[in-house]
Amino acid sequence: GERIDLLLHPSCDTDRRANNTSNDHIIGRIIKTVSYPSITLSKGTMRFPVAVFVSLWSTSRGFSTTPSSSTGTLPRAANAPLFMSTSASTATQVPSWADLQSSVAETPVGKSLNDEVELRKQGKGSAHVQNNLRLFEAPEGSQPPITLYRDHAGWCPYCQKTMLLIEEKQIPIQIDLVPMRSYGDKPQSFLRKVPNGLLPAIEVNGQITTESSVIMELLDQWHPESEGYKPMMPSDEAGRARFQKLARLERELFSWWCTLIFRPELPGMGGGNPLKKLMGGGDDEMSGSVKGFLDCLRTVDQELQKTSTPWFFEQDYPTMIDFVYVSHVERMLASCAYWKGLNLRDPKWNLKALNRWIDAFEKREHYLAFKSDYYTHVKDIPPQYGPGYDGGFESDRDAFSKSILGKDGSWHLPLSHDDELQPLYRGPPLPLNILKAAGIEADADGTYQSADPVKMAVACRTMAAWKLAGNGINVAKFAARGGPAGAKNPRKSFGAELADPYAQADDDVLPAVDEALRVICLALKATDQELPDDSFSKMLKDAVPSGQTSGVISSLSYLRDRIGVP
Repeated sequence: GERIDLLLHPSCDTDRRANNTSNDHIIGRIIKTVSYPSITLSKGTMRFPVAVFVSLWSTSRGFSTTPSSSTGTLPRAANAPLFMSTSASTATQVPSWADLQSSVAETPVGKSLNDEVELRKQGKGSAHVQNNLRLFEAPEGSQPPITLYRDHAGWCPYCQKTMLLIEEKQIPIQIDLVPMRSYGDKPQSFLRKVPNGLLPAIEVNGQITTESSVIMELLDQWHPESEGYKPMMPSDEAGRARFQKLARLERELFSWWCTLIFRPELPGMGGGNPLKKLMGGGDDEMSGSVKGFLDCLRTVDQELQKTSTPWFFEQDYPTMIDFVYVSHVERMLASCAYWKGLNLRDPKWNLKALNRWIDAFEKREHYLAFKSDYYTHVKDIPPQYGPGYDGGFESDRDAFSKSILGKDGSWHLPLSHDDELQPLYRGPPLPLNILKAAGIEADADGTYQSADPVKMAVACRTMAAWKLAGNGINVAKFAARGGPAGAKNPRKSFGAELADPYAQADDDVLPAVDEALRVICLALKATDQELPDDSFSKMLKDAVPSGQTSGVISSLSYLRDRIGVP
């Protein structure tokens, strides 16, 4: 006798007169005044067996039009969640994940992304942090004899430099992704091969080799220039001597970075001019560790000035020593800004050659495929190296750290086109195939500084909608860990503060989180404005019951804070 709303499917054995219509298309009609168990309608009686689906979704949004099987089970689109909607108005507006996925796939950007996925499955296409196979020019279906084990999230700097060499040389290779201990447990199948769990590691004919420097040298030797591969090491005596000198300098720079970031700062070393300090200028206001680090960076800059190319050697492409440096320089940029208020890309530090080198890397698509933003790095550095210490230039440190964490309002809509601290357009801000699909072309110098902001924003939002729609149900479950009854971890914690691989979703808030994310995905795909219009705001409010608002907010915050950060 409980009154509910039901969606009827034509495969149900019903009295067609119940609809009092001349056609048989019952699917999608919301029939009111239904009572159970008699299933008496206002105009006729439904006979068993009957298939009902407690929902308020319209036919065009949630269901396939394919008739159901003889079991009477209501067909639904792949991955369509079995959740009760909150209102009829929401039900007829919010598409299923499957329909969102199909809708995004019809856009030029979505089609290009889907094509790229298929290419990557074949070992072709562009570099990607989740690739499991790289064939490059090797025949399709080839099984490369080398397997690389690297970290799943793209956190490890030593895995990164190894992958950059592989991409630059275009070495066919199989890739197995393994968690770092800081955010997950390594599988036993990997530990049986590599008992100490070190990453990266390579396997060739059952033999395991670890240590990135050894792996990179072996990969270079096994794929020589005589076979069409780019050489990564100098072959002459003078070049080898320069390589060794630069390698020692990199270790010195790394040591200064560790001293600066991971140890408390001591007072400045030079006495100092009190008036000059008040005016905010001069090296004598720096601590010894800041000054030592900058002096070492200036030495690196001087070495880069010795070549006519952006790189450490006179090649028109980066070589092994460039990769040895760049993975940690990338982390230096983020950590120095966040913990020390030191923006190394600011012209005032006069690191012109270093910045030319960074800019050259940021024009290379395969480098950008493995590059992380500052937020990711300030979360991935402490579990690997230890906690960072605040210091340096306090006013800049406060401003930069708020920017990196989104506490300056920069994470609120409308989003800015660019980021002063982390310039987005000195190279391709999206994969090249996506930019092409969106009709966005590079400037003559390879940057995208003059790209149309509206086109760029639409391309970015479409790509975000594609990524969300393609894994929506799992994303919703992940986000719902942030609900009031979620994130109960029955096993263990990890070094990364936000890592929670065994957490559980809050099942009570999950349906509302799922529907809210579908509204967000729809807005990402549908709007070409800086802000979604009021209709999306209404849909979002309708999607979330008033008693679950705080749970949905905490769930979406949980998701936001972990984008790029296990």
